[in-house]
Amino acid sequence: MESRKKDHIELTLQSQLTKDQLNKKFNYEPALQAHPINRLPEQLFLGKTLKMPVWVSSMTGGTAIAKQINTQLAKVCKEFGMGMGLGSCRPLLASKERFDDFNIRPIIGNELPLLANLGIAQIEHLLQNKELDKLQDLIQSLEVDGLFVHLNPMQEFLQPEGDTIRFSPIETIQKLLSQVDFPIFVKEVGQGMGHESLKALLQLNIAGLEFGAFGGTNFARMELLRSEEMKYELLSPLASIGHTAEEMVDFLNQMPKELLKGKEIIISGGVSDWLEGYYLIKKLNHPALFGQASAFLKYAKTDYKQLQTYVEYIQKGLLIANSYLTIRH
Repeated sequence: MESRKKDHIELTLQSQLTKDQLNKKFNYEPALQAHPINRLPEQLFLGKTLKMPVWVSSMTGGTAIAKQINTQLAKVCKEFGMGMGLGSCRPLLASKERFDDFNIRPIIGNELPLLANLGIAQIEHLLQNKELDKLQDLIQSLEVDGLFVHLNPMQEFLQPEGDTIRFSPIETIQKLLSQVDFPIFVKEVGQGMGHESLKALLQLNIAGLEFGAFGGTNFARMELLRSEEMKYELLSPLASIGHTAEEMVDFLNQMPKELLKGKEIIISGGVSDWLEGYYLIKKLNHPALFGQASAFLKYAKTDYKQLQTYVEYIQKGLLIANSYLTIRH
């Protein structure tokens, strides 16, 4: 006790917070619950049970370091009961040389959801060339529960080696849905989606959406940074276009409930920390997970203990939030 009191004296000045630093998104209710037990409410996703409302969003594959990163991520998902999306599986359409980078089902196990990931341009190409057998083989060989189709027309347009998208993505996804029997998800890659795109997608028989909202890694900006100086200077305003995760939550809350019925929702993009993610899933009037990519990547590149500790603290924070916080409407 003496040591603790000494700490309090020494840390008093560092512990000052001003009214401007108050988080106004929550009510704090300290009188109503005991300290939580070490278990969060379980949540179903594609019929599989998650122990945390957290999704490890698609990141990497097809590079030398990808196998290490994906292995670490799959291991921590298995330990803590989280779902995971693979990075773009495009390299596997041409060759199985880098198959081991993506082959993490043996690590994450069969009890947790795992999704593959391809761009809308690749789906369009497979449909046009009647090569959906390659996609079926990809899904089967990776033993995934479904496929993310990432919508990235802005990225492709700005990418020096970008593919031309010849049909509207909604048309391409409709064709895909009519020809495959596994779950299809749709996600953006750092700029999010407006109300009309969300509404059009939810009217399809997709399994769900991942936001990929504005505020995190912006792949349009990334491609511009890879481009010549004049292109960057003149077209960079396009990278500032988009929709935040909270704005997209508001869009979904405004839509008829029947559009969301049976759909899985992952809120990602600019989710700065677990508390922001918790706020967003509670604000949405529909069950949801929050997804992060870069935060997990930071620790997945180090030793496993760092990644494990990171997730442990998220778990502890969510336990406290569930017990003592309600969102302000």
